[in-house]
Amino acid sequence: MPQLVAGQPAGPAGDMGLQVARRVREIRRARHMSQRQLAGRMMVPRTYISKIENGKAIPTLGSLERLAMALDVPVSQLVRDERSRREEEIAAILADPFLAEIAALLPHLSPVHRALFSGAVHDAAGGQRRSA
Repeated sequence: MPQLVAGQPAGPAGDMGLQVARRVREIRRARHMSQRQLAGRMMVPRTYISKIENGKAIPTLGSLERLAMALDVPVSQLVRDERSRREEEIAAILADPFLAEIAALLPHLSPVHRALFSGAVHDAAGGQRRSA
């Protein structure tokens, strides 16, 4: 059964609800799915999806599982926090050998060399250099 909450809950539970709301909306939109379509897959009213996405309802574990199944993602994709998302993005970037090599060298550069390197990469990519 959906858990309805009045206003924005305070503390970690409220933060988690907002993260779930944001993730559900992001994933649903990325799948080019309407709230009505998602509700149909879950066999719930469209208003329930709207309440989840607006942080007015926090889904139970059972509802999270059904949401994940309807969106074709693991439950962990719905509840991961900003830190774990950032770690995944970093891992994806460092999976590129070229970028991993650059990342390893950056701590050894002075601020001036970093600026020069950034400008050179920007120029090589065809962008216009910003003047200081």
